[in-house]
Order: sequence, then structure tokens, then C-alpha cells
Amino acid sequence: MTEDASAPFPFEPGDVVKLKSGGPSMTVVAVKSDGVHCLWYADMADEVKTAVVPAICLELSDDDLDDDDDDDDDDDDD
Repeated sequence: MTEDASAPFPFEPGDVVKLKSGGPSMTVVAVKSDGVHCLWYADMADEVKTAVVPAICLELSDDDLDDDDDDDDDDDDD
């Protein structure tokens, strides 16, 4: 089970992602051969968590897109 080393990585540091199966929004810290290194704030534990996740399990978070839309709405108030 090897991945094609020439395939482009779908994520880059700073992207906001989430598991396809659900869960919190996470920030991509790095993309390496062992997976996508992510971090997020866990409210229940009141701490920052980290994990290395296979890229195939992740998708871009809708929350990131919603934040961009909110910024555009603020400009209309000026």
C-alpha cells in the first residue's frame, strides 16, 4: 500500500480541514510522507490536540469558507 510520490498533496499548511466522517475543524501544520499533521483546540479537554491523519480521510472545512464570506459582509457595512 504505497502512495504515488509524484501525486500533488491536496492540502497545505494553514488550510482548515475536517475528517470526512465528522469532528472538529483542524488546522494543517505540515504535510509529510507519513500524513497530514493537524492541530485543533479541544473544548472539552481545554487543550490543543495534534494528530497525523492520512490525506484521504480529510476534506477542506466549510467553516473556513464561511469565515471568508463573513469578512465580505463586513465590508458592505462601511
